[in-house]
Amino acid sequence: MSDDQGALISARGLVKRYGDTVAVAGIDFEVRAGEVFSLLGPNGAGKSSTMRMLSGTSAPSGGSLRILGMDPVSDGPAVRARLGVVPQKDNLDRELTVLENLTTYARLFGLGRKAARLRSVELLEFVRLSDRAGDLIDALSGGMMRRLAIARALVNEPDIVLLDEPTTGLDPQARHLLWDRLRELRRDGATVVLTTHYMDEAEQLSDRIVIVDGGRIVASGTPPELLRAHGSPEIVELRFDEGGDLPGPAVLRSLAERVEVLGARVLLYVKSAAEASAAVHRAGLRPSGTLERRCTLEDVFLRLTGRALAE
Repeated sequence: MSDDQGALISARGLVKRYGDTVAVAGIDFEVRAGEVFSLLGPNGAGKSSTMRMLSGTSAPSGGSLRILGMDPVSDGPAVRARLGVVPQKDNLDRELTVLENLTTYARLFGLGRKAARLRSVELLEFVRLSDRAGDLIDALSGGMMRRLAIARALVNEPDIVLLDEPTTGLDPQARHLLWDRLRELRRDGATVVLTTHYMDEAEQLSDRIVIVDGGRIVASGTPPELLRAHGSPEIVELRFDEGGDLPGPAVLRSLAERVEVLGARVLLYVKSAAEASAAVHRAGLRPSGTLERRCTLEDVFLRLTGRALAE
Protein backbone atom coordinates (compact mmCIF):
# COMPACT_ATOMS: atom_id res chain seq x y z
CA MET A 1 0.00 0.00 0.00
CA SER A 2 1.19 3.53 -0.76
CA ASP A 3 0.34 6.64 1.18
CA ASP A 4 -1.06 10.07 0.32
CA GLN A 5 -4.00 8.83 -1.74
CA GLY A 6 -2.13 6.84 -4.34
CA ALA A 7 1.28 8.53 -4.17
CA LEU A 8 4.09 6.00 -4.47
CA ILE A 9 6.58 8.54 -3.12
CA SER A 10 5.77 11.23 -0.58
CA ALA A 11 8.30 13.76 0.74
CA ARG A 12 7.42 16.28 3.42
CA GLY A 13 9.92 18.87 4.60
CA LEU A 14 12.72 16.70 3.18
CA VAL A 15 16.20 17.88 4.22
CA LYS A 16 19.71 16.70 3.38
CA ARG A 17 22.78 18.20 5.06
CA TYR A 18 26.46 17.48 4.52
CA GLY A 19 28.13 19.00 7.54
CA ASP A 20 27.23 22.71 7.51
CA THR A 21 26.06 22.55 3.89
CA VAL A 22 22.33 22.20 3.26
CA ALA A 23 21.85 20.45 -0.09
CA VAL A 24 18.08 19.94 0.22
CA ALA A 25 16.29 22.55 2.30
CA GLY A 26 12.87 21.17 3.24
CA ILE A 27 11.06 20.22 0.04
CA ASP A 28 7.59 18.71 -0.39
CA PHE A 29 6.56 16.59 -3.37
CA GLU A 30 4.83 13.38 -4.28
CA VAL A 31 5.07 10.96 -7.18
CA ARG A 32 1.86 9.28 -8.33
CA ALA A 33 1.45 5.83 -9.75
CA GLY A 34 1.97 5.57 -13.50
CA GLU A 35 3.48 9.00 -14.11
CA VAL A 36 6.82 10.30 -15.34
CA PHE A 37 7.98 12.78 -12.71
CA SER A 38 10.99 14.98 -13.53
CA LEU A 39 13.28 16.76 -11.12
CA LEU A 40 15.07 19.67 -12.79
CA GLY A 41 17.62 22.17 -11.54
CA PRO A 42 21.08 23.62 -12.17
CA ASN A 43 24.22 21.95 -10.82
CA GLY A 44 24.23 22.02 -7.04
CA ALA A 45 20.47 22.51 -6.80
CA GLY A 46 19.91 19.34 -4.77
CA LYS A 47 18.74 16.93 -7.49
CA SER A 48 21.39 14.26 -6.96
CA SER A 49 21.04 14.44 -3.18
CA THR A 50 17.30 13.93 -3.55
CA MET A 51 17.79 10.99 -5.92
CA ARG A 52 20.22 9.35 -3.49
CA MET A 53 17.62 9.63 -0.73
CA LEU A 54 14.98 8.14 -3.04
CA SER A 55 17.23 5.23 -3.98
CA GLY A 56 18.00 4.48 -0.32
CA THR A 57 21.75 5.12 -0.61
CA SER A 58 21.60 8.26 1.56
CA ALA A 59 19.46 8.84 4.64
CA PRO A 60 17.47 12.08 4.99
CA SER A 61 18.75 14.58 7.55
CA GLY A 62 15.26 15.79 8.33
CA GLY A 63 11.63 15.70 7.30
CA SER A 64 9.83 12.57 6.20
CA LEU A 65 10.13 10.34 3.15
CA ARG A 66 7.81 7.46 2.37
CA ILE A 67 8.32 5.17 -0.62
CA LEU A 68 5.64 2.59 -1.40
CA GLY A 69 4.26 3.28 2.06
CA MET A 70 7.57 2.42 3.73
CA ASP A 71 10.48 4.24 5.36
CA PRO A 72 13.51 3.86 3.03
CA VAL A 73 15.86 3.83 6.06
CA SER A 74 14.20 1.34 8.39
CA ASP A 75 12.67 -0.67 5.51
CA GLY A 76 15.66 -0.26 3.19
CA PRO A 77 15.93 -3.79 1.74
CA ALA A 78 12.18 -4.04 1.14
CA VAL A 79 12.11 -0.65 -0.62
CA ARG A 80 15.20 -1.32 -2.75
CA ALA A 81 13.77 -4.66 -3.87
CA ARG A 82 10.95 -2.75 -5.57
CA LEU A 83 13.06 -0.04 -7.18
CA GLY A 84 14.94 0.02 -10.47
CA VAL A 85 17.85 2.45 -10.45
CA VAL A 86 19.83 3.83 -13.41
CA PRO A 87 22.69 5.93 -11.98
CA GLN A 88 24.40 8.83 -13.75
CA LYS A 89 27.50 6.76 -14.42
CA ASP A 90 27.20 3.25 -15.79
CA ASN A 91 28.39 0.54 -13.40
CA LEU A 92 28.00 -2.39 -15.78
CA ASP A 93 30.31 -5.37 -15.28
CA ARG A 94 33.00 -5.20 -17.99
CA GLU A 95 33.98 -8.84 -17.43
CA LEU A 96 30.53 -10.13 -18.41
CA THR A 97 28.66 -10.19 -21.69
CA VAL A 98 25.57 -8.09 -22.30
CA LEU A 99 23.28 -11.03 -21.52
CA GLU A 100 25.30 -12.07 -18.47
CA ASN A 101 25.01 -8.56 -17.03
CA LEU A 102 21.26 -9.08 -16.93
CA THR A 103 21.09 -12.72 -15.89
CA THR A 104 23.59 -12.22 -13.06
CA TYR A 105 21.66 -9.21 -11.77
CA ALA A 106 18.36 -11.10 -12.05
CA ARG A 107 19.76 -13.93 -9.93
CA LEU A 108 20.50 -11.39 -7.17
CA PHE A 109 16.77 -10.74 -7.00
CA GLY A 110 16.04 -14.41 -6.49
CA LEU A 111 15.09 -15.46 -10.02
CA GLY A 112 15.99 -19.03 -10.92
CA ARG A 113 18.45 -19.67 -13.72
CA LYS A 114 15.79 -20.32 -16.37
CA ALA A 115 13.55 -17.44 -15.28
CA ALA A 116 16.53 -15.07 -15.16
CA ARG A 117 17.49 -15.96 -18.73
CA LEU A 118 13.93 -15.60 -20.03
CA ARG A 119 13.53 -12.21 -18.35
CA SER A 120 16.91 -11.04 -19.66
CA VAL A 121 16.18 -12.10 -23.24
CA GLU A 122 12.83 -10.28 -23.05
CA LEU A 123 14.51 -7.09 -21.81
CA LEU A 124 17.22 -7.19 -24.47
CA GLU A 125 14.46 -7.24 -27.05
CA PHE A 126 12.76 -4.31 -25.31
CA VAL A 127 15.92 -2.16 -25.46
CA ARG A 128 16.83 -3.40 -28.97
CA LEU A 129 20.05 -5.15 -27.95
CA SER A 130 19.22 -8.78 -28.77
CA ASP A 131 21.88 -8.91 -31.47
CA ARG A 132 24.56 -7.81 -28.95
CA ALA A 133 23.76 -10.41 -26.28
CA GLY A 134 27.16 -12.11 -26.55
CA ASP A 135 29.25 -8.93 -26.69
CA LEU A 136 31.37 -7.61 -23.86
CA ILE A 137 30.44 -4.18 -22.52
CA ASP A 138 33.42 -2.36 -24.02
CA ALA A 139 32.17 -3.26 -27.49
CA LEU A 140 29.02 -1.18 -26.98
CA SER A 141 28.43 2.46 -27.81
CA GLY A 142 27.45 4.92 -25.09
CA GLY A 143 23.80 4.74 -26.13
CA MET A 144 23.82 0.95 -26.01
CA MET A 145 25.31 1.01 -22.51
CA ARG A 146 22.56 3.34 -21.31
CA ARG A 147 19.89 1.08 -22.82
CA LEU A 148 21.48 -1.92 -21.14
CA ALA A 149 21.56 -0.06 -17.81
CA ILE A 150 17.83 0.60 -18.17
CA ALA A 151 17.20 -3.06 -19.02
CA ARG A 152 19.13 -4.11 -15.93
CA ALA A 153 17.06 -1.74 -13.78
CA LEU A 154 13.92 -3.52 -14.99
CA VAL A 155 14.89 -7.13 -14.24
CA ASN A 156 13.02 -7.14 -10.92
CA GLU A 157 9.88 -5.63 -12.49
CA PRO A 158 10.16 -2.59 -10.19
CA ASP A 159 7.27 -0.45 -9.01
CA ILE A 160 9.39 2.70 -9.47
CA VAL A 161 12.26 3.37 -11.89
CA LEU A 162 14.77 6.07 -10.94
CA LEU A 163 16.69 7.52 -13.90
CA ASP A 164 19.48 9.97 -13.09
CA GLU A 165 20.40 11.91 -16.26
CA PRO A 166 19.94 8.84 -18.50
CA THR A 167 20.85 10.50 -21.82
CA THR A 168 23.76 12.78 -20.85
CA GLY A 169 26.52 12.59 -23.44
CA LEU A 170 24.48 10.67 -26.02
CA ASP A 171 24.05 11.71 -29.64
CA PRO A 172 20.56 12.74 -30.82
CA GLN A 173 19.78 9.36 -32.39
CA ALA A 174 20.61 7.48 -29.17
CA ARG A 175 18.64 9.99 -27.08
CA HIS A 176 15.53 9.58 -29.22
CA LEU A 177 15.75 5.78 -29.09
CA LEU A 178 15.91 5.97 -25.30
CA TRP A 179 12.93 8.34 -25.32
CA ASP A 180 10.98 5.72 -27.27
CA ARG A 181 11.79 3.07 -24.68
CA LEU A 182 10.78 5.40 -21.83
CA ARG A 183 7.50 6.23 -23.57
CA GLU A 184 6.85 2.50 -23.89
CA LEU A 185 7.52 2.04 -20.17
CA ARG A 186 5.06 4.82 -19.48
CA ARG A 187 2.40 3.23 -21.69
CA ASP A 188 2.86 0.00 -19.76
CA GLY A 189 2.06 1.83 -16.52
CA ALA A 190 5.56 2.22 -15.09
CA THR A 191 6.23 5.00 -12.58
CA VAL A 192 9.40 6.89 -13.49
CA VAL A 193 11.40 9.54 -11.63
CA LEU A 194 13.78 11.35 -13.99
CA THR A 195 16.51 13.95 -13.64
CA THR A 196 17.88 15.59 -16.76
CA HIS A 197 19.70 18.69 -17.97
CA TYR A 198 17.86 18.52 -21.30
CA MET A 199 14.76 20.70 -21.12
CA ASP A 200 13.35 19.29 -24.37
CA GLU A 201 13.64 15.82 -22.84
CA ALA A 202 11.71 16.88 -19.75
CA GLU A 203 9.08 18.64 -21.84
CA GLN A 204 8.63 15.62 -24.12
CA LEU A 205 8.50 12.90 -21.45
CA SER A 206 7.18 14.38 -18.21
CA ASP A 207 3.70 14.31 -16.77
CA ARG A 208 4.80 16.60 -13.96
CA ILE A 209 7.95 18.58 -13.22
CA VAL A 210 9.52 20.05 -10.10
CA ILE A 211 12.22 22.69 -10.58
CA VAL A 212 14.66 23.08 -7.69
CA ASP A 213 17.29 25.73 -7.05
CA GLY A 214 19.43 26.16 -3.97
CA GLY A 215 17.85 23.08 -2.40
CA ARG A 216 14.32 24.51 -2.61
CA ILE A 217 11.42 24.04 -5.00
CA VAL A 218 10.90 27.17 -7.11
CA ALA A 219 8.11 25.83 -9.35
CA SER A 220 6.11 22.70 -10.05
CA GLY A 221 3.40 21.54 -12.41
CA THR A 222 2.80 19.94 -15.78
CA PRO A 223 4.86 21.30 -18.69
CA PRO A 224 1.88 23.34 -20.01
CA GLU A 225 1.19 24.69 -16.51
CA LEU A 226 4.79 25.83 -16.09
CA LEU A 227 4.77 27.50 -19.50
CA ARG A 228 1.52 29.33 -18.73
CA ALA A 229 2.61 30.43 -15.26
CA HIS A 230 6.19 31.47 -15.96
CA GLY A 231 6.50 31.95 -19.70
CA SER A 232 4.67 33.58 -22.56
CA PRO A 233 3.12 32.05 -25.67
CA GLU A 234 5.89 33.31 -27.96
CA ILE A 235 9.28 35.03 -27.96
CA VAL A 236 10.90 37.43 -30.41
CA GLU A 237 14.70 37.52 -30.32
CA LEU A 238 16.25 40.73 -31.63
CA ARG A 239 19.94 40.63 -32.46
CA PHE A 240 21.93 43.84 -32.67
CA ASP A 241 25.50 44.44 -33.78
CA GLU A 242 28.08 44.00 -31.03
CA GLY A 243 29.08 47.35 -29.60
CA GLY A 244 26.09 49.10 -31.15
CA ASP A 245 23.49 51.09 -29.25
CA LEU A 246 20.56 49.10 -27.92
CA PRO A 247 17.04 50.54 -27.72
CA GLY A 248 16.28 52.33 -24.47
CA PRO A 249 14.31 50.69 -21.63
CA ALA A 250 11.16 52.73 -22.33
CA VAL A 251 11.10 51.64 -25.98
CA LEU A 252 11.62 47.99 -25.07
CA ARG A 253 8.91 48.07 -22.39
CA SER A 254 6.45 49.33 -24.98
CA LEU A 255 7.05 46.23 -27.11
CA ALA A 256 6.50 43.32 -24.71
CA GLU A 257 5.06 42.10 -21.44
CA ARG A 258 8.58 41.15 -20.35
CA VAL A 259 11.97 42.05 -21.79
CA GLU A 260 15.36 40.45 -21.22
CA VAL A 261 18.60 42.02 -22.46
CA LEU A 262 21.44 39.55 -23.00
CA GLY A 263 24.43 41.42 -24.37
CA ALA A 264 23.60 42.26 -27.97
CA ARG A 265 20.42 40.17 -27.87
CA VAL A 266 17.02 41.32 -26.69
CA LEU A 267 14.28 38.81 -25.86
CA LEU A 268 10.68 39.99 -26.05
CA TYR A 269 8.19 37.74 -24.24
CA VAL A 270 4.89 38.27 -26.03
CA LYS A 271 1.49 36.79 -26.88
CA SER A 272 1.98 37.15 -30.63
CA ALA A 273 5.42 37.14 -32.22
CA ALA A 274 4.03 38.46 -35.50
CA GLU A 275 2.40 41.44 -33.79
CA ALA A 276 5.51 42.13 -31.74
CA SER A 277 7.74 42.06 -34.83
CA ALA A 278 5.42 44.53 -36.52
CA ALA A 279 5.63 46.79 -33.45
CA VAL A 280 9.44 46.58 -33.58
CA HIS A 281 9.34 47.81 -37.19
CA ARG A 282 6.88 50.62 -36.35
CA ALA A 283 9.18 51.75 -33.53
CA GLY A 284 11.91 52.27 -36.09
CA LEU A 285 14.18 49.54 -34.76
CA ARG A 286 16.39 47.76 -37.26
CA PRO A 287 18.01 44.75 -35.58
CA SER A 288 20.59 42.80 -37.57
CA GLY A 289 18.53 39.66 -37.04
CA THR A 290 15.08 38.66 -35.80
CA LEU A 291 13.88 35.24 -34.69
CA GLU A 292 10.29 34.40 -33.83
CA ARG A 293 9.70 31.23 -31.80
CA ARG A 294 7.47 29.65 -29.19
CA CYS A 295 8.39 29.85 -25.52
CA THR A 296 10.00 26.62 -24.27
CA LEU A 297 10.57 24.95 -20.94
CA GLU A 298 14.21 26.04 -21.21
CA ASP A 299 13.09 29.68 -21.22
CA VAL A 300 11.02 29.02 -18.08
CA PHE A 301 13.92 27.18 -16.43
CA LEU A 302 16.36 30.02 -17.09
CA ARG A 303 13.87 32.59 -15.84
CA LEU A 304 13.39 30.71 -12.57
CA THR A 305 16.98 29.66 -11.90
CA GLY A 306 18.97 32.42 -13.62
CA ARG A 307 21.55 32.34 -16.38
CA ALA A 308 24.66 32.35 -14.19
CA LEU A 309 26.85 29.27 -14.58
CA ALA A 310 26.55 26.94 -11.58
CA GLU A 311 29.72 25.09 -10.66
